[in-house]
Amino acid sequence: MTLAFPVLAAGFGLGLSLIVAIGAQNAFVLRQGIRREHVLPIVLICALSDAVLILLGISGIGFVIERFPVALTVIRFAGAAFLIGYGLLAARRAFTAGSLEVTPGGERLSLRTAILTVLALTWLNPHVYLDTVLLLGSIANSHGDDRRWLFGVGAVLASVVWFAVLGFGARLLGPLFSKRVSWRILDAAIAVTMLALGIRLLLVP
Repeated sequence: MTLAFPVLAAGFGLGLSLIVAIGAQNAFVLRQGIRREHVLPIVLICALSDAVLILLGISGIGFVIERFPVALTVIRFAGAAFLIGYGLLAARRAFTAGSLEVTPGGERLSLRTAILTVLALTWLNPHVYLDTVLLLGSIANSHGDDRRWLFGVGAVLASVVWFAVLGFGARLLGPLFSKRVSWRILDAAIAVTMLALGIRLLLVP
């Protein structure tokens, strides 16, 4: 157990460092957490998706993707199109009066739309495959056959903790976002973030 803890801690630390960043997925989880809309399924989808990707990376699929870069090219353009489209929608919300109320009568995403959105933000992001599958998978495998799975468990735990804190902790910001201007600022920030990420995917090979 003493020997296992450093490996678990290393996986937790690397996993946390890869996901704790301002990005499209985190921005969406934050927004839904503040609005208290479908938080549990969104958090579960994000954590489970990360777990699947981490396990795929540790299993060696990262080497397959590395040998077929055309797959990442397709993901890159599909992800860019989605991010730019969602960014434009967020920008419209920021400038549309009456659509950002924090009341039951305000604009609310359906469960289906929320699930499809978070799935797209997760699986159409090429950085997920580069970071989670290739990078994390390669580092995990460097710990050897016996301990790579412990490293993966640590990374999965980091994902679960982060998305749970981000999704359910966001509601503490509720009083701040009871004002429409706060929603405008948040959606403007989301729009800028997603548009910047989308354009970056198109410009950077």
